[in-house]
Amino acid sequence: MNAHETNELPGDAPAPTVELTPAAAALLRALRADHGPLMFHQSAGCCDGSAPMCYPAGEFRTGNSDVLLASLDVTGVAEPVPFWMSRSQYAVWAHTRLIVDVVEGRGSGFSLEAPEGVRFLIRSRLVGT
Repeated sequence: MNAHETNELPGDAPAPTVELTPAAAALLRALRADHGPLMFHQSAGCCDGSAPMCYPAGEFRTGNSDVLLASLDVTGVAEPVPFWMSRSQYAVWAHTRLIVDVVEGRGSGFSLEAPEGVRFLIRSRLVGT
């Protein structure tokens, strides 16, 4: 079974639009230069909180409890950056535009930007239903 068969979005709801602020795109370019291909995962909470986590591509194992929302094209990054979300979080944010931003401060030690003194953050806007 491939990822498209196991990670389909529930129902007929359109995927939230995922976009990057210029600061987030710049940070992704720097992280890509240091770590190679990247991926995001947005969980529903737990030990990594509710911030989007950035990992080397394939390092975070996705499964049936996750959905692929977007493959982000970032200028200066050779390949798209997949943005995954837990299915339970998607159920809450299905009609939301997600904007990945960067703020100063310490985030999770699991995400690649943690040593940089910044963290990724989701800003959101409700879209029509």
